Amino acid sequence: MSTTQTLIKQLQQGDEKTLARCITIVENELEGYEEILTSLKFNSNIPVVGVTGPPGAGKSTLINAVIKNLTAQKKSVGIIAIDPTSPFNYGSLLGDRLRMAEHFNNDKVFIRSLATRGSLGGLSAKTIEIVDVMRAFSFDYIFVETVGVGQSEVEVVGLADTTVLVLVPESGDDVQAIKSGIMEIADVFVVNKSDRDGANTFIKNIIQLVHSKMASDWNIPVIKGIATKGEGVEELIEAIDKHNKVGVNTKRSYLLAEKAYRLIQNKKMKGVSKMDLQKQIDAELKKKDFNLYNFVRSLK
Repeated sequence: MSTTQTLIKQLQQGDEKTLARCITIVENELEGYEEILTSLKFNSNIPVVGVTGPPGAGKSTLINAVIKNLTAQKKSVGIIAIDPTSPFNYGSLLGDRLRMAEHFNNDKVFIRSLATRGSLGGLSAKTIEIVDVMRAFSFDYIFVETVGVGQSEVEVVGLADTTVLVLVPESGDDVQAIKSGIMEIADVFVVNKSDRDGANTFIKNIIQLVHSKMASDWNIPVIKGIATKGEGVEELIEAIDKHNKVGVNTKRSYLLAEKAYRLIQNKKMKGVSKMDLQKQIDAELKKKDFNLYNFVRSLK
């Protein structure tokens, strides 16, 4: 039995160290990563929950509260926290030890931080593959928290079975909300920090917006929450469970098509390195007639 086959067997047996090792191999495309991916056998019933929303909405705090509730029920939780990338070493700027320190020693919780590595949509290009590695480990829930970059985060819908959009009363007026592309992707809305001024009016406006855009059998819930006090957490878990039962099949082909698109895109771009591009551009900038478009064309 090869080393890779041994890893796959240990992964399916629930060895956490092997899970961490497999994620590292896949993320960095080390020897054997393709064999790991093509040999995966995972439970498609494990809900993959994308948690997105603008910066400062309290996504990490909300996930912390959800983890606390689920682990109290003896549920196992896998978390992928997508972090901004350091421009110097392309590593993760904010690690799980900072944001979710209270769960660091919880044997029911596995947390992995990934750097965006220049991805504009709030997701690392390797997130899809790593989520599937984690699904082979048979967690009860997998959560993916994006960096919170705004409307471009709509790509999370191609990854998650259920997308939770976290907003706060200050997120904007009706016109901004309707115009925002990110509003189109939510399966569940959570208005966090709902003890702030204007919360009730904002919630009412979101409910009206949701009802005006309903186009499926799924009745999108708008949950009023205060993550720091644990309020709204049980309602959110209930909504995720309900959506996992009734909503996932209606968009399964769309989800898989989006995943395939991202994987193909990543494969086509495999030979392109930002660091190498920067070195080449540094050299080209010494020329007076430097033109970015001619430079890009020369790379084809």
